Amino acid sequence: MPQIDNTSHTNLEQSVRDIDFAAYITNHKKTSGDYTKSPAEWEDEVLYFLMLDRFSDNNEKGYLDNNGKPVKNGSTMLFDFSKDAYSADRSTWFNNGANWCGGTLKGLQSKLGYIKRLGITAIWISPIFKQVTKRYDEWAKTYQDATTYHGYATQNFLDVDPHFGTRQDLRDLVREAHKLGIYVILDIVLNHSGDVFQYAADRYSFGSDNKPLFDKYGAPLMDPRWDSGKYPLDPQAAFRDETGKAAFPLAPLVPDYPSAWPNGALWPIELQTMDGLTREGHICNWDNEPEYLGGDFQDLKDIHHGDHNFDANGNKILDQFNPTPALKALCDVYKFWIAFADIDGFRIDTVKHMEVGATRYFSSVIREFAEGLGKENYLLIGEIAGGRDFAYTRLELTGLDAALGINDEAINMEYMVKGYRNAEDYFDLFKNSMLINKGSHTWFGKHVVTSFDDHDRIVRNKVRFCGDKANRGYEFLIPVVALNLLSMGIPCLYYGDEQGFDGNDAAGGNDRVLRECMFGGIFGSLQSMNRHFFNENHPAYKTIADIIALRKQYLILSRGRQYLRQISGTGNEGEFGFPQMIGGQLRSIVAWSRIFNGQEILCAINTDPDNAKTAWITVDAELHQNNVPLTCIYSTDKTRIGTKFPLTQRNGKSVNMTIEKVGFAAFM
Repeated sequence: MPQIDNTSHTNLEQSVRDIDFAAYITNHKKTSGDYTKSPAEWEDEVLYFLMLDRFSDNNEKGYLDNNGKPVKNGSTMLFDFSKDAYSADRSTWFNNGANWCGGTLKGLQSKLGYIKRLGITAIWISPIFKQVTKRYDEWAKTYQDATTYHGYATQNFLDVDPHFGTRQDLRDLVREAHKLGIYVILDIVLNHSGDVFQYAADRYSFGSDNKPLFDKYGAPLMDPRWDSGKYPLDPQAAFRDETGKAAFPLAPLVPDYPSAWPNGALWPIELQTMDGLTREGHICNWDNEPEYLGGDFQDLKDIHHGDHNFDANGNKILDQFNPTPALKALCDVYKFWIAFADIDGFRIDTVKHMEVGATRYFSSVIREFAEGLGKENYLLIGEIAGGRDFAYTRLELTGLDAALGINDEAINMEYMVKGYRNAEDYFDLFKNSMLINKGSHTWFGKHVVTSFDDHDRIVRNKVRFCGDKANRGYEFLIPVVALNLLSMGIPCLYYGDEQGFDGNDAAGGNDRVLRECMFGGIFGSLQSMNRHFFNENHPAYKTIADIIALRKQYLILSRGRQYLRQISGTGNEGEFGFPQMIGGQLRSIVAWSRIFNGQEILCAINTDPDNAKTAWITVDAELHQNNVPLTCIYSTDKTRIGTKFPLTQRNGKSVNMTIEKVGFAAFM
């Protein structure tokens, strides 16, 4: 086998049969000790999702290193809003965002101190594996660089993309993160590969004006399209070479076609078979089953994982699934990355588009392997687009730990805080009784990743939370962070929100504006270039760090049950109720309690950007029979911290308090 620590991109395993797991495990224990154990509960952690290409190129100057010391080397200076904001030409800046920008694993490693001091305990990194290098444009008859900086177009599942660094860079990053108490979660793809092969009929679809047709995402329509059948591949030229043109037959490619390695075809070699490729053409109807299970994502090619057996009525037998060698190979691939780099969890892309049996098979294999290394609570997050009932069912059937991408969770969190949803629209999402007739905290506490920003924002316009200037987004940043961090779920922050990133392309709908560079470069946030954003004195960074510290101090804020609280402006009996929109807007205190082991912490935000709000807020009467006043344990108005608030016999028990405009406070 190749040398354990070899950093070359050519002298690596070409087949999963080449992986010597015992040697990798022995090497890890010899050089790093035991594998890092999982946390007791992932709901205690705070995740931070970052796009690696957009995070750090390790050339910044004037930030604090992992030990808190100023960095004097580097050439990129810190962003200054008064001088640098919106200074770049919009067209040039926008076009730059479509390309690789230069973030690396070493750059991320150098910023772990910045992340640690924010209070983050787990980083979720966008896919890092080797991408397709070129694409052949059949319409224009030209070769182009493949700008798959996002990482979701894998060509070799057993290597790190050279844009990001090497295998060893990944291992070094994880080791440093673990030293700082930070877990590492990799974003992985099982459903599809990059554009690694060509259909026999692979060509653009043209309209009557002889111009290519485009789908709703702006991608050119290609033939063949999904129609429930299998499409042929050219047996002599199916897999693409490193220029992007179809040149190689199906496996075995080695040693007959050595030029396919390392930049051509699809690796490991177990994926290079007819049975390993679904070959059903690209998806047109994204809500049609089985189309969304077997079709391609535009030019991302679907991998065939296997098939369910069927009963006499033609229904799938969920516990009778026949995995393909391709799925088994992918299981070995991701077992390898755990063994090699001590990874703590996976975020699995596009789970909706995978057969239930395939996801369950993968989950079982990975969990058993991780447990064998001492990782008893290995985290498996599934991106499950759609509603909560669909996500709940998928989690129950597949054994995944948590769902991400539930459309009503993120949109209701954002819009409630900005005043365009009733408070119950968000908090009622956490009542499982609507799904499984259980209590208000049995599922969502541990099994959903909550966030208000991400790299896609599929169900909304392509506008970051703070980029929503029509609704004064930046002013609502702290209330939404408080809601995200201190209400139920595994909270996740998206990189740049702590610096007020404001990407906005509502009219054009391009998601590149959600992926600005923290290190500046050619595509810095706030329409800037060549200025970095690792500013630990930014007001948002400092306040978010304070709220995370509060969460860590009180276990109740991560483990506790949750209740939306009734409020009243007068305190009169019969006038208490849940916060409601008036005249189409919610401008009110929104309060909720976390209750755990006989204790209550009351959290409250104000969704009014112009005025302080005063209200009587209901608390748990049984827990406060002794009428001990509540103490403010945190407030965005620092003068109120430590202040006592007496309880009164109103609506059971309640407390009267004022929250400053778009403010947040917590009481115990």
